Amino acid sequence: MKNFFLFAMVALLVSSCQNDDSSADSSFSMKASGADYTGYPATVQTVSGAITTNTTWTNDKVWEIDGVITVKDGAKLTIQPGTFIKAKPLAPGVATGVLVITKSGQIDAQGTAAAPVVFTSYNLLDGNANTVAAPGDFGGVVVLGNAEVNNGLTTNIVEGLDDQANFSEFYYGGTNNAHNAGSLTYVRIEFAGRILDTDIEINGLTFAGVGNGTVVNHIQVSYGRDDSYEFFGGTVNATHLVSFAADDDNFDFDLGYTGSITKAIAIADSNSTHSLSGGNPDSNGIELDNNAGGTVTTLITRPVISQLSIIGVSSSTVAALYENAIHVRRAGKISLTDATVTGYKTGIRWESPSVPGGSTWLRVSIHGFDNPLLPAGTVLGGIGNATSTVNPATKWSLSQPFFNDGALNFTGTTGAFKTEANWTSNWTKFTNF
Repeated sequence: MKNFFLFAMVALLVSSCQNDDSSADSSFSMKASGADYTGYPATVQTVSGAITTNTTWTNDKVWEIDGVITVKDGAKLTIQPGTFIKAKPLAPGVATGVLVITKSGQIDAQGTAAAPVVFTSYNLLDGNANTVAAPGDFGGVVVLGNAEVNNGLTTNIVEGLDDQANFSEFYYGGTNNAHNAGSLTYVRIEFAGRILDTDIEINGLTFAGVGNGTVVNHIQVSYGRDDSYEFFGGTVNATHLVSFAADDDNFDFDLGYTGSITKAIAIADSNSTHSLSGGNPDSNGIELDNNAGGTVTTLITRPVISQLSIIGVSSSTVAALYENAIHVRRAGKISLTDATVTGYKTGIRWESPSVPGGSTWLRVSIHGFDNPLLPAGTVLGGIGNATSTVNPATKWSLSQPFFNDGALNFTGTTGAFKTEANWTSNWTKFTNF
């Protein structure tokens, strides 16, 4: 397995929090040879264009996406457990390795804990131990649907594909909140992302107008070039989500998303890349908007999130690489239950007119090196809520949650693990690539 180091920080920052993670808890290492990069098939099958009939990608090949693949016209793409998918390298700036499930298509990617479906860098599947992976080596997975979006439009063009010729293939939004785009279970997406321009990017996994008939659980997105997950409107529910080492935001919600997220964890890696806005840190655990203009609409962005852990870094010095653990702004709202947040300068930042009316919380523990809660004076009243400003960061009953401080160990019944201990075992990957 290759060693992988992304854009190392200056020595002061690294030495303040970085320890070798090679001794990571075995529950977080890959145990199934079928999901290890030394065991991928030798045969490569290149695919391109549109999928318009039911199609299966089998696990006896590595599937190479040439450009942008669309699944449409009632077709379903089935991906077998243990299948590897990579992008075909193209000219700089050209979209490649992008899988789009359109409004009229479906996906059935059902991996297992022993054999997840893996979208990853071509540099990890080339048989060359000297090549290394980087964010943007794979384009991303985009799922589109007919569920409600709060601008009322059915012709929204998904972000990051604005330069493509057939705009209508990338429309999302509608009136069918029960829309079913298929199933994504036990899937890893690594080194994804495409940057077209400021605020025009493809994320690791994008849901746009996707309805609650869609099944989403046990997903890990790692080392993305932009956000790990972004939800543009829709009602899709998801469980058991892992975001690791995101360049920008771990979870991003906007345009009226009202689904539920249950059992989710975001883990920062100080050695990954970090997005900037105007030269200032712009990476958040959660970023949430009602819409870009901050206008109040009939349908308000309000994800319902329970059993959540957002884990930054243990050092206040290294925390300067990031912005907020949770940023609720532009008229958006949030519901939090059984959430633990630690390792960011600011725990929860509410911006007007989101402050914080319409948002709810229960059994929430928030740490922030500078401020657990902004604006100053905001309180989380009620039983089971707590705040902290200590340095090093509060662990909130987890044994060792900070990736750069040694062996990962999520022992404890808090946040993402309140009712199910170590559900990340076996199918996830946290070691250096």
